Amino acid sequence: MGTHMGVLDFISKQFIDVIQWTEDEDDVLAFRYPMQDMEIQNGARLTVRESQLAVVVNEGRVADILGPGVHTLTTRNLPVLTDLMNWDKEFESPFKTDVYFFSTRSKVGQRWGTATPITIRDKEFGAVRVRGYGVYSFHISDPRVFHVKISGTRDIYRVDELEDQLRKTIVSRMTDTFAQSGVPFLDMAANQVEMAAQIGKHLGPSFGEFGLALDSFVVENLSLPEELEKVLDARVGVNIAGDLGRFTQFQAANSLPVAAANQGGGATGAGVGMGAGLLMAQQMMGALKPENAGASADSKFCPECGSRMQRTAKFCPECGHKQ
Repeated sequence: MGTHMGVLDFISKQFIDVIQWTEDEDDVLAFRYPMQDMEIQNGARLTVRESQLAVVVNEGRVADILGPGVHTLTTRNLPVLTDLMNWDKEFESPFKTDVYFFSTRSKVGQRWGTATPITIRDKEFGAVRVRGYGVYSFHISDPRVFHVKISGTRDIYRVDELEDQLRKTIVSRMTDTFAQSGVPFLDMAANQVEMAAQIGKHLGPSFGEFGLALDSFVVENLSLPEELEKVLDARVGVNIAGDLGRFTQFQAANSLPVAAANQGGGATGAGVGMGAGLLMAQQMMGALKPENAGASADSKFCPECGSRMQRTAKFCPECGHKQ
């Protein structure tokens, strides 16, 4: 009787012979295959898609990591699991382990932002309180680390459950970046692409500690205190003036061979045009300088040499040209 019941129990058991995850939802990072009381049939087929990795876990310990492809699950093909279980490699009975799937696709368009202003130390201005926000993307690069440190034995683990942890990590690394870079805060704030690259470089190892890889990091906006905004605007104005000067020099240098190639006195015309261009650049650069803002109404420029003089002057004090 006992033997008969044992056979019935064995027959009534359910065995899994096909294991796969179709990834019906975009925001899932980890998915535990529903085993219930079922066991994996020896020789079962496990399908791992291109955007996935599968992890075989036995009693909380990661036994094997399987990449994309179709895998036949036997004790012979799971050497690490066989070692953990002290199985004979010819063991043919169904076995009980857990299979977790991990999505390795890049999770794009993730938002980050400073919930409250963060304080950044700057050599020039001391403590600076700033706010910022932007986007980033990441993917799971090491499912073993992610399973042990983040998702654990959960049936399903979603992106939004990780957002708070990642946002805190980003804000923390922002302050570290400015502290370690030595670059004046306003100079970095004026170039948000460079700033994002610096922060992203510091974020890489921090994401790696979670089994993640940072794919992109973008600073969309940085809000500064009003007094620092004015200083930044002034610096940007000075940079524009410098760029105008370099542009004018470039234009002048390029006009020389063109003038030389012209026939019939073309060089003279080019020289006049060049002089007019230099004069215009001097006037624009002079107007952008803060110290010249008040003086512009009372002064003018010599059309011959470009020197500044009193508006009422009859002759240029530099070249003597009549006004």
